[in-house]
Amino acid sequence: MNLNATLFAQMIVFFILWWVVARFVWPPLVKALDERATKVAEGLAAAERGKIDLANATKKAEEAMATARQEGVQRVAEAEKRAQLTAEEIKANAQAEAARIIAQAKLDAEQQIGKARDELRNQVAALAVKGAEQILRREVDPKSHAALLEQLKAEL
Repeated sequence: MNLNATLFAQMIVFFILWWVVARFVWPPLVKALDERATKVAEGLAAAERGKIDLANATKKAEEAMATARQEGVQRVAEAEKRAQLTAEEIKANAQAEAARIIAQAKLDAEQQIGKARDELRNQVAALAVKGAEQILRREVDPKSHAALLEQLKAEL
C-alpha cells in the first residue's frame, strides 16, 4: 500500500471523526460545562447572599437584644418607682391611721374623764348628803333636795 493513500485515508477518517465530534459530542459537552459553571456561580452567589443575610440577621438580633435589655432596665426602674410610691402611700396611710387612732384615743380619754368627773361629782354629792344627814341627825329626802344637789354638782 502506498504511504500517500494511507495518509490521505487517515486524514479523511480524522476529518470525519472531527466533524462527528464537533457536531454531536462537543456541543452537549460544552453545554454541560456551561450549566455546571452557571450552577457553581449561582451557588457562590447564594452563599454570598447567605453571608449577607446572616450578618443582617445577627445585627437585627443584637439590636433586638439591646432593645430588650433597655426595656428591661426601664421596667425595673418603673417597678422601683412604683414600689417607692406604694411605700410612701402606705406610710402616709399608716400615719393618717395613727393620727386617727390617737385622736380617737384622746376623745375616748376625754369622755372617760368626763364620766369619771360626773361619777365623782355624784359620789361627792352622795357623801355631802350623808355628811349633812349625819350632822343634822335627821333624814334628808333626796327628791326634795334634787335641785340643791344639782347646784352642788355644777359647783364641783
